Amino acid sequence: MAEGFKKSWERDTVESLVVTVILAIFGTTFVVQAFKIPTGSMEDTLLIGDHLLVNKFAFAYPPSGVKPVLPYREVRRGDIAVFKFPPAEGQKQPGEHFVKRVIGVPGDRIRIFHRQVFVNGMVVDEPFVRHSFPDEMRPGDDFPPADSAYLRGAASIWTEELQDHIQNGELVVPPGRYFVMGDNREHSYDSRFWGFVPRELISG
Repeated sequence: MAEGFKKSWERDTVESLVVTVILAIFGTTFVVQAFKIPTGSMEDTLLIGDHLLVNKFAFAYPPSGVKPVLPYREVRRGDIAVFKFPPAEGQKQPGEHFVKRVIGVPGDRIRIFHRQVFVNGMVVDEPFVRHSFPDEMRPGDDFPPADSAYLRGAASIWTEELQDHIQNGELVVPPGRYFVMGDNREHSYDSRFWGFVPRELISG
């Protein structure tokens, strides 16, 4: 009897461990994922070394014709989003994960004048933004620029594409794309320098 109890206990323990591992793998793959902030581009909102648990279901598209079981919503202006860096010129696969704030959603008209952000002609209140060089104008402080040459460090493919999205001095966000920037504006490599984030690359 004792031997049977021991085997039963061992089997239950192994089964519990297997279930725990499966749930952990499922959770990190489909539900949440941990990220560590690698740069200061989101200071002072997020600091270098901060850890995030990203809800992958928050912005996950439900399958066509299927009613979502878990809470789901569209990406909104002001959201802090984790996304895979869009493939650079000559690359087929997206790069590492970035964390930025969503400034523009599809259809929005964006203009930055002397660091002040305007969306659809309205001033955007950004109390979370940090300016490291308050008395010095930097690339990206006026956007779209009169000449893409003013965007030092910008991806060449973006400087060529940029003009296709400018109407009446404003950048128009195309369908299925998002415009993002870091809160630490002068230390952020963001949509001003490499372009839009495709919806399918947003992780949460």
